[in-house]
Formats: sequence, C-alpha cells, structure tokens
Amino acid sequence: MNAMKTFCAILLCTATLTGLAGEILFDRVPDNGIQPQVITDNSGAVHLLYYSGAAKGGDLYYVGPKDSGRRTEDGGHGPGKALRVNTVENSAIAAGTIRGGQIALGRNGRVHVAWNGARPQPDARHEGAPMYYARLNDAGTAFETQRDLIHTTGQLDGGGSVAADANRNVYVLWHGHRPGDPKGEIGRAVFLAISRDDGATFAPEIRANPEPTGACGCCGLDAQADRAGNLYVLYRTAETMVNRDAVLLMSGDKGQTFQKLLADPWNTGACPMSSAAFAPIASGVAIAWETKGQVRFTSVSSGAASEPIQPSGQGKRRHPAVAANKNGEILLVWAEGTGWERGGAVGWQLFDKNRKPAGEPGRRDGVPVWSFAAAYAKANGDFVILY
Repeated sequence: MNAMKTFCAILLCTATLTGLAGEILFDRVPDNGIQPQVITDNSGAVHLLYYSGAAKGGDLYYVGPKDSGRRTEDGGHGPGKALRVNTVENSAIAAGTIRGGQIALGRNGRVHVAWNGARPQPDARHEGAPMYYARLNDAGTAFETQRDLIHTTGQLDGGGSVAADANRNVYVLWHGHRPGDPKGEIGRAVFLAISRDDGATFAPEIRANPEPTGACGCCGLDAQADRAGNLYVLYRTAETMVNRDAVLLMSGDKGQTFQKLLADPWNTGACPMSSAAFAPIASGVAIAWETKGQVRFTSVSSGAASEPIQPSGQGKRRHPAVAANKNGEILLVWAEGTGWERGGAVGWQLFDKNRKPAGEPGRRDGVPVWSFAAAYAKANGDFVILY
C-alpha cells in the first residue's frame, strides 16, 4: 500500500470554498479506499481508518501521524504509513455500507478499532458473524491480533462501534440477540463489552438499552465518549416493527447504566440501512443521524440534547458525518444518490456557532459504491471533507 501518495488532506486540497469563517476543503481516500472514518487528537493530528478490497471480504487500513512532534507549515501533521488493522486477511466487510470499521482514540492516543466480521467462524461460541476488535500496539508499529468480543449474543447484522476515554475505558457496542429473546428485530437489543485496561481485556457483553425497543437489524449504531468520560450511543429501534426511531442514550457511570436523552420518531416498515456519527465539541458531543430520508444533528452538553437541526433543501440524504471547529461552527456532511451497489455524491452545509446556516448546501459528485464521506476540523478552523 502506498497510501501517502494520495492522502494529502492536511497538506494539499483539490478545492476550497471561501467566504466562510471556516473554509471547506476536499480530499480523496487513499488507494481508492472507501468508508473513511477520521478523528483528530488533542494536538490536531489526523487519524484515518478506511476499507480496501472486495465488498464482501476486504481489509481495514489505519493512517496516523508520522511524527507527533513534527508539524507541517499549515499547522497539521505529516501523515505516516498505512497499517493493516485486521490480522486475518479479508475479515472485514463493506457490503451494505454500515458494517465497516469504527475508530476511537483512548488514553495516550492509543488507537482502537472495531468492525463486523465478514463471515461466521467455524469455532465460534455464538451464532453469526463475529464482532472484531483490535488495538494499536505499544510501539505504534502494528495492530495486535484481532479478537471476537461476542460471548453469548448472536445474529450480528448492522454495524457496531467503539468508543474510548482518557481513563483506560474502552467500549465496543453492537446489537443482536441473546438466547431465548423473541425472534426478529423486536427481540434485538444493544450490547456493550467494556474494558477497564485500555483494551487489553474485555468483560462479557451486557445489555445497554434500558427499554425493550428492539433494534433495526440492518441499521448501524455509533458511540462516543466525551472529555468528561460520559458515554453516548445512538441506535435505531424496531419496536412493533415499524417504529424505527433514532434513540440517543447516555451513560454517566462508565457504561453501567444508560438514560435516554432523545428519540427522533420514524414510522416505516422497511429497514433504512442507516448510520450515525459523532464529533466532540467543547462541552460534550455533536451527533448526526438520518430520519425520514433526511439528515439532522444535535449537540449534547451537561446531559441535555438541543433541538435537532436539519439542513435546507430537498432530496434523499443519508450516511451523515459531522465535525466541529475551534470557532464553534458545525459542518454537517451526507451522501446523496447512494444505494445498494450504487455510488453517488457528497453534500454538506456549514452552520455557525449559533447553529444558523452559513451559506447554502453544497454538492460534489464522486462518492464510490459502498462508501460515504467523512469530515474533520483542522487546527486553524478549516474543515476537510474526505470521500
């Protein structure tokens, strides 16, 4: 892999939209990769996860900063080489768009990755595909051997997620069935495996959602830990098969109990194969999701969620990403025209610190099949959209 020949979002950009407080820049995923996930650390360095290979069995690659002490002229970090995350070749999956890898940064910037396994394992202790986890080794040179964290649940379908904090806590979440639970989506629940030692060991999974809402089988979920150590999870329900609400949960006791902060109703009998996204903000998190063919976002601070905001315009929008810069601006990004085995375009809208639209929505063709866009804020307040 020669990822750094093409990954230049920090250094070079293919386009710039001026006239906004934070400029919007664009770049491509390296090596024709798809499904980018991007986060920045406290120093402003960029950490990228992406998928490469066949849709039903491929690999995850991680690109991090080459040297955390060496900065580029614009205040970013020079990127390092691509490392394969999965130690078993072709054990990740991209088909369906919502089952790919998720990335988190924990204590001392350690990288944690979780993803749906591409296929069931013959010696598995549970039914269905594995929920894999791997972390970057102490030297930062390779990923440790991937592990399946599922003990008792089965029928993994929609994508899982990972979150981590600065106090050695790592959380891997997914939805599935416990033995004896009702069949179908109404019997699904959100489950959580917790590590208290930076991902070295995990306890068996416990149920996370406090109410029996079911879970949309082929929908993804996402998770994030904020700077205060609170854990957030957004998933889609399947109560009575048609109430597919987006539900936001929060845990203030490191994953032991959860409370519901928000429920965004959506009455539909079809699985929307939706995804969600988080981004840290100064006093909590920003969260984006899809409802009724549109994307929207909210921010959570001091345990309370603000009123959801939707970008202007029409058309079906899905697979949102969200980023916040040092000025308090929010960039909401989404995919348009994508579907099963079909690529499309990336759309976006910038919101000022008062959550008012800063300009009109934008659109740019070129999102590959099974992919979507990611976004992050640079140290100088500019945004980068990676697709």
